[in-house]
Amino acid sequence: MRVSTTFLACLMALLWTGCAGYHLGAVNGAAAGAKTVEVLPFNNLTLQPRLGDAVTQALRERLLVDGTYRVVTGEPGDVVISGVIRSYDREGLGYLNQDAATPQNLRVGITAHVVVRERASGKRLLEKDVTGHTLISIGSDLASAERQAAPLLGADLASNITALLTEGSW
Repeated sequence: MRVSTTFLACLMALLWTGCAGYHLGAVNGAAAGAKTVEVLPFNNLTLQPRLGDAVTQALRERLLVDGTYRVVTGEPGDVVISGVIRSYDREGLGYLNQDAATPQNLRVGITAHVVVRERASGKRLLEKDVTGHTLISIGSDLASAERQAAPLLGADLASNITALLTEGSW
């Protein structure tokens, strides 16, 4: 009986300390929805079409789902997010058995320079290059595979940008 009481006490202490760092709600201390955010369309400097639209849409959706900031479209926001997609890269992962130079699977990545400003003061809250990646299987048509992967690529980049915004202290 004594061993089980000691074991339970140690287990409870371990569980209690494991939850000590958990925070309910926004990590940066702001109340959810207290600030509004405006996402400007991302400029695309790459040769890959429609990446700017995919990233802009994915970022708006991700911020809406997150809920830390209220996304506005028809009016100015307290915080303005803008960005420029600077690079689009492909990296071969799996190659055909018959041809070691022809990739079968690719890791596709984009890098965007993101600037977050406070509208009232013009102060830059965040300025950073952020990357996003996804995996694609080429199949018989590389262009179609890349076109279908654009929303996934935008979603990964949007997730990384949202994490920087919501977990940072402004």
